[in-house]
Amino acid sequence: MRSKLIIVGALLLLLALGLAACQSQTPPPATEKPCPTAAPCPECPTCPTPPPPPEPVVKDVPFQDLWAASPHNDGEAEAFNHWNEDDPAEVPTSCATCHSTAGYQDFLGADGSEAGKVDQAVPAPAGTVQCVACHNAATATLDKVTFPSGLEVTGVGPTARCMVCHQGRESKVSVDKRLADYNATDLDAVPAPIKNDAGNDVPLGFLNIHYYAAGATLYGTQAKGGYEYDGKVYDGKFRHVEGIDSCTGCHDSHSLEVKLETCQECHEGATSLEELKKTRMLGSLADYDGDGDTKEPIADELAGVQEILYAAIQEYAKTVAGAGITYDAAAYPYFFVDADGDGAADKDDKDASIRYSAWTPRLLKAAYNYQTVTKDPGAFAHNAKYMIQLMYDSLEDLNAKLGTIDMSKMHRDDPGHFAGATEAFRHWDEDGEVEAGCAKCHSATGLPQFIEYGANIGNEISNGFMCSTCHNEADWPNRYSVAEVTFPSGAKVTFGGTDADGKPVANDANLCLMCHQGRSSGPTVNRALAGKDPETPDPAIRFLNVHYFAAGATLFGADTQGAYEFEGKEYVGKHPHVEASFTCASCHDVHALEIKVENCAGCHAAAADPKDPATYNMSGTDWDGDGTAEPVKDEIAGFGERLYAAMQAYAEAKGAPIEYKAASYPYFFGADGSGYASWTPTLLKAAYNYQYWQKDPGAFAHNAKYVMQFLYDSIEAVGGDTTGLTRP
Repeated sequence: MRSKLIIVGALLLLLALGLAACQSQTPPPATEKPCPTAAPCPECPTCPTPPPPPEPVVKDVPFQDLWAASPHNDGEAEAFNHWNEDDPAEVPTSCATCHSTAGYQDFLGADGSEAGKVDQAVPAPAGTVQCVACHNAATATLDKVTFPSGLEVTGVGPTARCMVCHQGRESKVSVDKRLADYNATDLDAVPAPIKNDAGNDVPLGFLNIHYYAAGATLYGTQAKGGYEYDGKVYDGKFRHVEGIDSCTGCHDSHSLEVKLETCQECHEGATSLEELKKTRMLGSLADYDGDGDTKEPIADELAGVQEILYAAIQEYAKTVAGAGITYDAAAYPYFFVDADGDGAADKDDKDASIRYSAWTPRLLKAAYNYQTVTKDPGAFAHNAKYMIQLMYDSLEDLNAKLGTIDMSKMHRDDPGHFAGATEAFRHWDEDGEVEAGCAKCHSATGLPQFIEYGANIGNEISNGFMCSTCHNEADWPNRYSVAEVTFPSGAKVTFGGTDADGKPVANDANLCLMCHQGRSSGPTVNRALAGKDPETPDPAIRFLNVHYFAAGATLFGADTQGAYEFEGKEYVGKHPHVEASFTCASCHDVHALEIKVENCAGCHAAAADPKDPATYNMSGTDWDGDGTAEPVKDEIAGFGERLYAAMQAYAEAKGAPIEYKAASYPYFFGADGSGYASWTPTLLKAAYNYQYWQKDPGAFAHNAKYVMQFLYDSIEAVGGDTTGLTRP
């Protein structure tokens, strides 16, 4: 009986397997007799052989080898495995954008979801960054990025894909918000804890910008990734040369390696990445860390400032916050109590129970900036100046309490032409571009545009000048050739003299004159005042500003009529230095702009201080009649003081007092604090000349006699006292 059951069971099993095999095949075409659905199936046809799988659309994936060896495909990295042991094992929505392909696609809406957020966590391990993360319909049109500060940059092209992740997770905005949440108004006091949703006390903790926030570094104050102190101005995007000022301009987008060969086109000595790191350009000649070395690599300057900042953080923590602090870049949460007082982040200090918690607002801001620099190892190339500014300001802020840090030899900003954090280059940030009337001298691309076309349109906001502002890219490294320069008065001059045919000859210094000529002139003033009674206040008259550093106009004096020259008076022309073939570059370093005092000392050796041209007075004449044959700079100041007093007396007599503020536009103000609006033509002419003197701080060297002449005549015009003054 047992054997019969076994035989029957085997038959049933064979029948079932036959049916299953039949039903698992691809259904036959409709023209064939279908398999019956009921057993048995004696007439079941042979099911057709399934077609071979289709050929892949792409047999060889482009750049796969480069990607496979890149950090984006490092399956062992903490960045892709951090959440494997969590319960549940998943990459949370707050991290999934950059630590999983699925999260990145979700954030961009490439999976059909709402863009700008990750809807759900991604199971861990989530895998590495796959091709489809960056190559999809959403990234194909991605052209803008919103940073943690809420600021948006647009028109960034394909590198927007990089900056979605390489932007950090915190900003000045979030640091300020955190301090506001804790009502941390006392800069040097540890604020009281606040309650979380569970009702537990939570002390103020460290905010970490996160790792490799290169995009935030690159865009500087346009992203505000660092903690920017109120009242300070910071560099914007670091402008490298055209085409090499973006993520993919400098890095291979698949291997992520720096395009060394591209760098070598300009940095010829950079035979390796280490050599490239030794770069120091002529636009960065300031001694940022104050060690006296302006030739060391910019990366070393950055490291020098960072070292000083760390020492200041430790001193402040110990003496003000009341708890010593130490830092370990490789151990979360990075800052720990210096339990053993040795200043080092050693094993004892890194116990989680002694993570640093004595944060004051002042200390938190400085530590945040220290971490911001540390976590971008390419900061020296991405935007070193912005990082230096952040750390310098942190030092300055700590020192406001400590008073022990010697910053006298340190520098925050670059020389004038490269000082991207100054009003001269940041004035148009909110406008989005430098307007046409200002672009020639306040953008990196405006001067070449003007030289080529004779006019400007709006130009991109720049971080100071670039090499290509003065050096012709088509004839590198030669500078642009300019034969003569037209001034606001209409006069045309050149440093190059004329050739045998009387035609002006090009000279490099003419490039300086293109901008250092002012924006108004004596003839400009006359045109504005034509037909008006000299002594009658007219609300239609507006102050005319010569603008800043019109040194070229001063040098050429009456030849360009930069100042207002009164009718019937004689004025000197170009300074004797110009006649003797001196140019701007004879007296100034063309990059650092510093005065070449060694060139001056030969003729001015008898000065009180041959190393300081401000002490020079060749004639020894007491021009301002104060009884002292002082340096000519001080003699001119005597004229200026007399003129200001005469202007105030004149305005008072007209019933409309006037006040001058050199640093506040529109410079002249009425009694109510608003812009002065009671100008007479006579007062305007005098005020124009007073402003001219104020805005050329080197006027004493550029053309002292010309300046004293127009100041003297202005005093006379408004009825001032010229007793004792000597008009050259």
